[in-house]
Amino acid sequence: MLPKNRGKVALVSVHGDPAIDIGKEEAGGQNVYVREVGEALARQGWQVDMFTRRSDESQAEIVDHSPNCRTIRLTAGPQEFVPRQKIFDYLPEFVTAFFDFQHQHQTIYPLIHTNYWLSAWVGMEIKKLQTVRHLHTYHSLGAVKYRSIKTIPLIAKTRLRVEKQCLETADTIIATSPQEQKHMQTLVSQQGNITVIPCGTNIDCFGSIDCDNGRAKLGINPDDKVVMYAGRFDQRKGIETLVRAVAKDEVKRHKNLKLMIVGGFTPGESDGLEKERIANIVHELDIEDITTFVGRVQHEDLAAYYAAADICVVPSHYEPFGLVAIEAMASRTPVVASKVGGLKFSVADEVTGLLVPPQDEAAFAQAIDSILANPQWHKQLGTNARERVEAKFSWDGVANQLDQQYLSELNKLYEELGLFNPAV
Repeated sequence: MLPKNRGKVALVSVHGDPAIDIGKEEAGGQNVYVREVGEALARQGWQVDMFTRRSDESQAEIVDHSPNCRTIRLTAGPQEFVPRQKIFDYLPEFVTAFFDFQHQHQTIYPLIHTNYWLSAWVGMEIKKLQTVRHLHTYHSLGAVKYRSIKTIPLIAKTRLRVEKQCLETADTIIATSPQEQKHMQTLVSQQGNITVIPCGTNIDCFGSIDCDNGRAKLGINPDDKVVMYAGRFDQRKGIETLVRAVAKDEVKRHKNLKLMIVGGFTPGESDGLEKERIANIVHELDIEDITTFVGRVQHEDLAAYYAAADICVVPSHYEPFGLVAIEAMASRTPVVASKVGGLKFSVADEVTGLLVPPQDEAAFAQAIDSILANPQWHKQLGTNARERVEAKFSWDGVANQLDQQYLSELNKLYEELGLFNPAV
């Protein structure tokens, strides 16, 4: 039986292309979120168009992902990679291109769900010119981020202003954890309509392969003790903390210890420079023989890496949610994570893994050691992790919650217009 036609929704992710390979610069959890949410909503009966900025002239304008779900690339500024800190000046062109697309295709989107502060500005501009319901997911809050870095970018003032304005004017803000909601209310503005709907993961992909088969696929020895990191090369991701933790005696004492660092980088760009910095630290600590820089991995292939690992470490200085943590948990792999942001929500301390203070290499070392040293507890943590993800963090479960939120928004829109809502 086909799902009922719910109507159209535009997911806007200006700098995070849902159709791009995960692990490239500026491609991470947000890209996964938008694409997975889009495909899951399409299964619910929504016609989902995901709008992003074209970053290469060779890219297709439209990429079909599944029935009723596609990525649409709009031209705004040069058709080349532009760091997110420099995209703001091109946003008016993005808004113009969005309205041009609607006009050319004789369509209109009553729901606009924006992602990240750049897209929030786009959503607010669209709402000035068109009757819509505007929903927003932050993915990262400048008010929190700028507390964790030493050098504040020039765009910071603009970002903070836009984030505050969006919180106070959007119809609904989607927080991905209670911790993120609290940060919005205490650090951004006490105004705003906030609801909590978590991020999700593909529980059919992650968890589809067990440890033995994952190791066989990757050529990893069954006796190895594997600690892994997955994500971008970015100083705020805390890879240095992990590397220094692994080099400590209480971790190095474990026989056949291996450190896998999974993630892509572009030589000469900021992520490439961070990779070089981490590689130099690995050399200085004399752990090159146990460390592997895996490089970029297709998102669906990550399942084998998570399954093959004994522990997945998420040492971020801050994470509003942390998709890597629940991907690993879905794969029955215990997580050691920074006790920050949404990680305090997704990782159940001493149940699915351990939470430790960020940037505390000694605490990370102790946590890694305690799990590696207790195989029975390790197995129980993995079992608990899978159960927690199945219960709370599947994409279809997330889409169910968004579906109800979208229907509520449509009802309010039709009431404002004095019309009947055909999606009900």
